[in-house]
Amino acid sequence: MAHGIILHSDLNCFYASVEMNEHPELKGLPVAVCGSTENRHGIVLTASYPAKRMGVKTAMANWQARQICPELICVPPNYDLYIKYSRLVRRIYQRYSNDVEPFGMDESWLSLPYSSDVRTTGLQVAEEIRRAIREELGLTVSIGVSFSKIFAKLGSDLKKPDAITVIDEDNFREKIWPLPASELLYVGNATARKLMSLNILTIGDLARCEPEVLHAKLGKNGLMLWRFAAGLDTAPVMPCDFTPPVKSVGHGTTCVVDLESDYPVWLVLYELSQDVGHRLRRDELAASGVQITVKTNDLAWRQYQMPLSHPTQSPLEIARTGYLLFKRHFDWEKPVRALTIRGINLVSAQQPVQTDLFSDYARRDKRRALDDAVDEIRRRFGYRSICAASLMGDLKMAQDRCETVIMPGVMYQ
Repeated sequence: MAHGIILHSDLNCFYASVEMNEHPELKGLPVAVCGSTENRHGIVLTASYPAKRMGVKTAMANWQARQICPELICVPPNYDLYIKYSRLVRRIYQRYSNDVEPFGMDESWLSLPYSSDVRTTGLQVAEEIRRAIREELGLTVSIGVSFSKIFAKLGSDLKKPDAITVIDEDNFREKIWPLPASELLYVGNATARKLMSLNILTIGDLARCEPEVLHAKLGKNGLMLWRFAAGLDTAPVMPCDFTPPVKSVGHGTTCVVDLESDYPVWLVLYELSQDVGHRLRRDELAASGVQITVKTNDLAWRQYQMPLSHPTQSPLEIARTGYLLFKRHFDWEKPVRALTIRGINLVSAQQPVQTDLFSDYARRDKRRALDDAVDEIRRRFGYRSICAASLMGDLKMAQDRCETVIMPGVMYQ
């Protein structure tokens, strides 16, 4: 393949491994890094393998994890420490390639200089990386070696912990095609259900399906997934200094209790929109649409979006549109566990806007000036120095922001 050998390296139980590295007395014990550890409704962010063997899973409520594993040791997250380790690991990757693309804090793709020899060159470099990370940092990684980003990521998931899996053009049908379609990157619950309606259960079923059928059912995403499954993904690994264009600005959180009525949902959306509006103003962008993602307490999720009449940076306008989407589409069959709101279809904030006879532009200008003033006050005196009165109560959110959803960069647009 023209882009050579691609590795995907995934740090095993990253947060928990870092904590055990810093606190050797925790090694070999069931450890979970948990948000809001003082609150029974906090969630497990990651768990050590002894804890996982007892049934502890990521996103499980703390109290549920303790029921399953009474001896579980819960520790609060230390994101500054995890970022430090993440950077140290990335420096090791950069010894072997200038093309290192992060996918979240604990995963990265690497592209090696062109070679068709996946089995020897790729395996050798992967082994050197695995050994260096273990000996220099005390962490373990699982590495997938392949000819595409998608298959390299699948490879890193196949064997854990501290393992290497090679997927080449000769064996990918044997190794990848029997896997459930849901194992493929970007196949979420909703997409998996649509594929099941077409009797597509495995990645092989997806690869053998007619692309026109997938396009009719899933649009352009159907064609993308078909290329992934068929081994035709040619997306390059981005260089270390690559900064992707901003396609959207979003913020999400897992709530400390399940939400069961509309008003707490409004408060969470409004609080999350404060950050969305701030980042839009910082980057001199405006959102032409709003998208929300709603995850229920059974971990199923739905996503809704709509355009705005005018591009905006206003947290209030973004939150109101998100809440309108929620009221219009959500049926409350299950309580809400997590919410994300995004400004989408971004344009320059300096772009001229076509006016109309019905909008109150003077009021919009006053709101913009108010938002700018709030931003300046927060910059000088801290985030909580000023806020809407409605956001001073019980937001059902982790106040230390340790349960904020960190969304990795989107690989394909």
